[in-house]
Amino acid sequence: MDRQDEIEDKLWRRLKADRVVMLGLAGVENGHSQPMTAQFEHERGPLWFFSARDTHFVQELQAGKPAVAHFVAKDHDLFAALDGVLTPVQDRATVERLWNPFVAAWYEGGKDDPKLQLLRFDPARAQVWLNENSLAAGIKLLFGRDPKKEYADKVADVDLTKRAG
Repeated sequence: MDRQDEIEDKLWRRLKADRVVMLGLAGVENGHSQPMTAQFEHERGPLWFFSARDTHFVQELQAGKPAVAHFVAKDHDLFAALDGVLTPVQDRATVERLWNPFVAAWYEGGKDDPKLQLLRFDPARAQVWLNENSLAAGIKLLFGRDPKKEYADKVADVDLTKRAG
């Protein structure tokens, strides 16, 4: 497995473990993102989100738009920006599969809540930065070594369209 594949694998493992991303629409005038909890069905996407139909965010979507999800792992050892398409979906079977007590707490009407909106994010590309062992980089700097050279293999521009699932 090459280093790019290792970084991609780490991205998906960390996303599944931490799940919260800042999700926003690309090209929207205010450019705001909001925290959303990703749900997974497969090993490598798509990412699913539950939202409400009456939010400005969902109303901006219409039939689907380019979107970006920013992710920071809890221990700050991985940072990522994922570009893709966010689409509102009406799919009762997917709601059934992804429904859980955390999601249920947000919707008074449960799975039949009229405000419930399922969103599908299909990531196409990710920029990933690993922040592994910054202490070691500092020590190397003290001894005159250039930490940028070693950091080069900790950054990846990953094509996510090749994934299975």
